[in-house]
Amino acid sequence: MPYDPSAFPPFAVTVDLVVLTVRRHALCALAVRRGEQPFQGRWALPGGFVRADENLAQAAARELAEETGLRAHDPSVPAQDNGAHLEQLATYGDPERDPRMRVVSVAHLALAPDLPAPRAGGDARSARWAPVEELLQQGGYGRDGEQAAPLAFDHATILADGVERARSKIEYSSLATAFCPTEFTVGELRRVYEAVWGVALDPRNFHRKVTGTPGFLVPTGGTTTRQGGRPAQLFRAGGATLLNPPMLRPEV
Repeated sequence: MPYDPSAFPPFAVTVDLVVLTVRRHALCALAVRRGEQPFQGRWALPGGFVRADENLAQAAARELAEETGLRAHDPSVPAQDNGAHLEQLATYGDPERDPRMRVVSVAHLALAPDLPAPRAGGDARSARWAPVEELLQQGGYGRDGEQAAPLAFDHATILADGVERARSKIEYSSLATAFCPTEFTVGELRRVYEAVWGVALDPRNFHRKVTGTPGFLVPTGGTTTRQGGRPAQLFRAGGATLLNPPMLRPEV
């Protein structure tokens, strides 16, 4: 039998972005308020439909640039100025996830240092950084006295999966440095771990672990007093991408 494309139901493909950053010592995600149906007025993750002439990585990078002004960089190299770590997270294909039609979403996780106030793009009415704990609270999310409502589509599930990916990967990889500027102190890196995990860490023990893996952190030769107190040594992410032994997440 010859292949007949019309024999199969059509469906659309989108990319949704879990964009995480640390602001005011809290793990925050980019949220946009939808300006169109479906779920008009509800908060959601940024994203959009994949264009016919682009692959998934290109679509995710385009949406990231449109929503944040950031460019994605190769995760195998140290963080670049105005760059963001971008990786594929998971695929979501429940037949009822979008009331318009059958839509499969390929979610991506993006991490970047403290980012400026976002600008709304596409079909979004507004955009903001919000603490992930507020976005994922059981009663839904609302701001400035508005009625709380769950995130649109299945975005609460996607966001929770992205947050858990980040929390688990910083145990053994250099992913936490993606939240830091190009040059950072051990104290600044520790505060990233504390924000992502939501716990306080012992400074001395943390310093010993992150400096104990050869090539994990590389001294730049400079110091800074931007955190107050005595000058602190500056580091950059090195070529070692695995923390050995891993720094296990404390029990909460």
